Amino acid sequence: MKIPWDFGKFGPPFLILLIPFLSVGQEHSQVEIRGDQKKWHRITLVFDGPHTSELQEQNPYLNYRLDVTFKHRMQTYVVPGFYAADGNAAETGADAGNKWMVRFTPDHTGDWTYQVSFKQGENIAIQDDPTQAKSAGFMDGASGSFQVTETDKTGIDNRAHGRLNYVGAHYLEYEETGRHFIKVGVDAPENLLAYEDFDATPNVFDLRKNWLPHQGDFSDDDIDFLWQGGKGKNIMGAINYLASEQLNVFSFLTFNVDGDDRNVFPHLLRVSEEDYSKYANDRQNTSAWQSKFHTTRFDVSKLEQWERLFEYAESKGMFLHFKTHETETDHLMDKGVFGTEGKLYYRELIARFGHHLALNWNLGEENNQPLDQVKKVAAYVYQLDPYKHHLVIHTFPDADDRYAALIGDQSPLTGASLQLRDPEFRDVHTRVLKWREKSDSTGRQWALAVDEPGKANIALLPDDEDPEHDLARSNALWGTLMAGGFGVEWYFGYDSPHSDLTCQDFRSRDKFWDQNRYARSFFETYIPFWEMEPLDDLTSDNSSYCLGAENEVYVVYLPQCLETISLNLGTSGKTFSIYWYNPRSGGTLRTGSVTSLKAGGKVDLGYPPEDLARDWVALIRAEK
Repeated sequence: MKIPWDFGKFGPPFLILLIPFLSVGQEHSQVEIRGDQKKWHRITLVFDGPHTSELQEQNPYLNYRLDVTFKHRMQTYVVPGFYAADGNAAETGADAGNKWMVRFTPDHTGDWTYQVSFKQGENIAIQDDPTQAKSAGFMDGASGSFQVTETDKTGIDNRAHGRLNYVGAHYLEYEETGRHFIKVGVDAPENLLAYEDFDATPNVFDLRKNWLPHQGDFSDDDIDFLWQGGKGKNIMGAINYLASEQLNVFSFLTFNVDGDDRNVFPHLLRVSEEDYSKYANDRQNTSAWQSKFHTTRFDVSKLEQWERLFEYAESKGMFLHFKTHETETDHLMDKGVFGTEGKLYYRELIARFGHHLALNWNLGEENNQPLDQVKKVAAYVYQLDPYKHHLVIHTFPDADDRYAALIGDQSPLTGASLQLRDPEFRDVHTRVLKWREKSDSTGRQWALAVDEPGKANIALLPDDEDPEHDLARSNALWGTLMAGGFGVEWYFGYDSPHSDLTCQDFRSRDKFWDQNRYARSFFETYIPFWEMEPLDDLTSDNSSYCLGAENEVYVVYLPQCLETISLNLGTSGKTFSIYWYNPRSGGTLRTGSVTSLKAGGKVDLGYPPEDLARDWVALIRAEK
């Protein structure tokens, strides 16, 4: 239930500027600008609009539309806004008020101008062209300007690196630093947002989380992100733990009504949480969406509390993987035909959270919608998202040929979120190669990630069950990266301890996170991976992987080194140095039995320094 709360010291710090402007229907009004007016930082414009409420007969989500056009020289963004109740709902739990907001992350320093459009009319929020709609008065037509200075962030904070963009290539790129992105992190638990500190989060199937094992991982230096006297500490502790392990992505469902968990949704209930839970606890009941929810109205305070978590994650360098549906839900809105409910849902997500710098919109986990509907959803999200974030879809492991109708210019999708099924992860490398090659053939390269490797019931086992994680490391982690995939998210299995639904302790796989860190470190430290491509056919065996930029640099991953293998270095005559990297323990590059190679066709790589029965990575670089 929502709890009224006094304004306190726990809201995120923000700078407030009150800028007067001329507004339709009023002589004078003002905009409140919250946030640091710095490049890549969240800037929020807060307007006084009509006083309304979440359940007002005139639906504030559907029958009003706020858009703000931001301009800087030749750059223009049209950013959707949203109804914000009293403007501080994360703290107060308010469901009524006259505040309307738009969130924006500028990508240039200097002067920015804004122009406000605020319209009203039946279903105006989801209309293709709102320009001829009736003015809603208040801030409609208002304009103003503000100045943006350089960011002051450093380290892993996303604001130090800029927006993470799809650039028509296999790897995403940070706009500020030009750094290319390798992701390693968690795909589980999918019900991460089923957290007791978020308003109106029920406890169906006793799956609601407290994240208590991570209470000690929260730093009091970050107390300003909390709400209502200290709520949010445990889930932020969980994210801080992931960041401390140098993991940089976590995923979460934003809607799982009638799904596996049933506790995560941004919408308002028509009934009490108790009545909803009683109904939803019976797995035979699968009609909650139409019978128990206001399908076009949202819980403002809950969504503001989600934003506190996402803002915190931004500061920890996290990539936000928004899984907007799962297979049990992708047919619920509009009864499976993309329409009012679905369009409003995506508009709300983009308006509230699209300003974050590193994210992707995933249109559905194990998506099984008709492909014509998938294309409609993808086109709508692409058009509405001002920043054109990475846009993907996830499908069943034996239904991946659905991607064939989506690659190239057939849809605006920019990649795939791949699911596999082999218990030993042996299908990962070839699947990434398959869709890399198929997307390449269209002239529009997809950025590919493996976001659910392994057999569904076990997937990545906890350390207690599999302390070495040899197969996950070799076949899935390195199998993905050596095939030119940009990263891996780890699924925890539905029948494992600390499972896909029950996990509240990310330390259950602590030993394996080290191995992810070593892989990421190797790619980011030693090789220009974004300039390299899979070259498995250059090695003499069938079990190793090769990634390279021919005549310049090669990486060979070997599952074991009991027999030396050869690599075709071409006929350039160049001299290459060879080093070895231990994927099990990381560390520095080491030398083996051979230290120098001459490019003259196939050459033997020799042996690593020790542990020949284990896996090793060979780095072969042309000498200057």
